[in-house]
Amino acid sequence: MKYIMSVDQGTTGTTISLVDQLGQIVFQADKDFHQHFPRPGWVEHNPEEIWQTVLRSVGKVLFDSKVSAHQIVGIGITNQRETVVAWDRQTGRSLYPAIVWQCRRTQKICDDLKKKKWEKKIHSKTGLLVDPYFSATKIHWLIENVAAVKSAVSKKSVCFGTIDSFLLFKLTNGKSFATDVSNASRTSLMNLKTLSWDADLLKLFKIAIDCLPTIKSTVDSFGVTESVEGLPNGIPIFAMVGDQQAALFGQGCFSVGESKCTFGTGSFILFNTGPKIVYSGSKLLTTVAWKIRSQKAIYALEGGAYICGAAVQWLRDGLGIINASHEVESLAMTVQSAQGVSFVPAFSGLGAPYWVSEARGQLSGLTRGSTAAHIAFATLEAMALQNVDILLAMEKDLGKKLKTLKVDGGATQNALLMQLQADFLGCEIERPKNVESTSLGAALLAGLGAGIWSEISDLKKIQTADRVFQPKISHKDRQKKHQEWLRAVKRTAVK
Repeated sequence: MKYIMSVDQGTTGTTISLVDQLGQIVFQADKDFHQHFPRPGWVEHNPEEIWQTVLRSVGKVLFDSKVSAHQIVGIGITNQRETVVAWDRQTGRSLYPAIVWQCRRTQKICDDLKKKKWEKKIHSKTGLLVDPYFSATKIHWLIENVAAVKSAVSKKSVCFGTIDSFLLFKLTNGKSFATDVSNASRTSLMNLKTLSWDADLLKLFKIAIDCLPTIKSTVDSFGVTESVEGLPNGIPIFAMVGDQQAALFGQGCFSVGESKCTFGTGSFILFNTGPKIVYSGSKLLTTVAWKIRSQKAIYALEGGAYICGAAVQWLRDGLGIINASHEVESLAMTVQSAQGVSFVPAFSGLGAPYWVSEARGQLSGLTRGSTAAHIAFATLEAMALQNVDILLAMEKDLGKKLKTLKVDGGATQNALLMQLQADFLGCEIERPKNVESTSLGAALLAGLGAGIWSEISDLKKIQTADRVFQPKISHKDRQKKHQEWLRAVKRTAVK
């Protein structure tokens, strides 16, 4: 039996999966790592710790599965996208903690860009907005503020990249320094039309092109493993892809008009627009979904909320009202509603379609009768309602109403959350049997590179639905709930 190995490097942990020739995840191992918050609004990761979670998870999945590493015919890498790492080209060691996509430290840089009227030009070139979310301002901040990075830049020994590039560099023992178009499209440095680093934007952010990885197709030849603990030399790496684009592919959203929502640390909705670049007038993002070798690039519209599953983690770790994340559903089901409690989990500001970096989380509507169960219920409602804002903006941009939304991610196992999502959106929610669509998407793309599958059409039968949730509330009740949510968001978003 041949296997594809998927390396899924996420915001809170790393998952290594083995996918068989039928396109099924048959073995999996994961390892969490620490989140660091050195100042309010700052979020960092230790890149070396991330690399160790990859090595440990690789070792565990091979040990537990009894699969020989020589049966692995290809590797696909998916990752947390905008997070930036700076490392030394000679040693491969990171020069500073990774600045995570959630980090807001570059807000002043973004404000200055807006004052200088760069928003329109950046949007036309990249499909992105001016926000600390994206990679370019993070790289600029590193160059301006970190002595070790400044020194490495002057010596031309620095590498800047998103996590995929860092892991590729490690997996190939420094032989490959590359990224793919889906990840590059999240940096604010790649031109959507040319699919290459944009000279004007590099000049704007004062970033030398030789510090950046080569941009390749999503399915391409990225190099082979070398000197990696637990893996033989020579395993080809055939795919690299951003996590949300991987989930879109893993959900089988291959055709124009198909969409998915991933419930992870944040929640992210992507809508396949095919080879057409669709710019949003509703503050959504235009992004590259994938590019398979020499074929045309496929694009998508995207809207994301920064905090989704992380809100449940806050209930667990911050408030201590649950001991494990899965307990939120049973706690919420002990009441019939949130009983007037509203929660806007804007811990890192508001994402699409608001983009208010200064916003912070707000819990309101509390009475003496409010309990932990009401807060839990309000949290699940918030996770669903913030997606309504994104979908309404998406429908406005596209001029059509969504009929079905495919969902994935661990939180989709929460049936109450999925029912709330169907109710608040007024459309059916389709949950697959395998909710690990991000890992699967990276593996399927790598499988195309390895020749296990010849065409995308070979993959259409792999994803099967587990359950479809239908809306159960009236249009009037749906509108009333959304208006209550909008009032809560307005209070949160006051600058």
